[in-house]
Amino acid sequence: MNKPSPLKIGITGGIGSGKSTVCKIFEILGIPVYYADDRAKWLMANDPDLKASIQSEFGIESYSETGELNRQYLAEKVFSNSEAVSKINALVHPCVGRDFESWVKQQSTPYVLKEAALIFESGGEKKLDGVINVSSPLKIRVARVLLRDPHRSEEQINHIIDQQMPDEEKNALANYVIKNSENKMLIPQVLAIHQELFEKSNS
Repeated sequence: MNKPSPLKIGITGGIGSGKSTVCKIFEILGIPVYYADDRAKWLMANDPDLKASIQSEFGIESYSETGELNRQYLAEKVFSNSEAVSKINALVHPCVGRDFESWVKQQSTPYVLKEAALIFESGGEKKLDGVINVSSPLKIRVARVLLRDPHRSEEQINHIIDQQMPDEEKNALANYVIKNSENKMLIPQVLAIHQELFEKSNS
């Protein structure tokens, strides 16, 4: 008898919302987390087909002579140009999608989490069974990122926030919302969602 496939639940949130902390709580509960953005970087550096596609689209300078991703070149050539960003996303996202699906097949928990910053922006929610949004007040998010990334200025952080979908919109689209503010405890919120997803996977 085939084992049932785990529910695929996305977890997202704007920069500084605290989604990494929330993911760690789920991991302590035994739920595997697929970190899509980290995995995308790994695939760009290691997947031969993806590397060939990136070189074909953006030039052989995209990688060093030793085969390592030339981040500085790509930052200058790609990430400052919205059309080029769309092109690289069109190469990377399907590769990450395939990698995620093969990872899911190796898991045996009732549900798994896919952590990604841009689930709604990329339409990724269509391939998931539900999405959790980690929501946090703007002032707290900026303060957290300033503490975590001392190399960033407040202006740079606000620019990143402006590029992301507003929290209110994400909350409206999400199936579950975790409020990460000073007066809200995270663990009870995570446990409630964990329980609900366990029950949903058994129904």
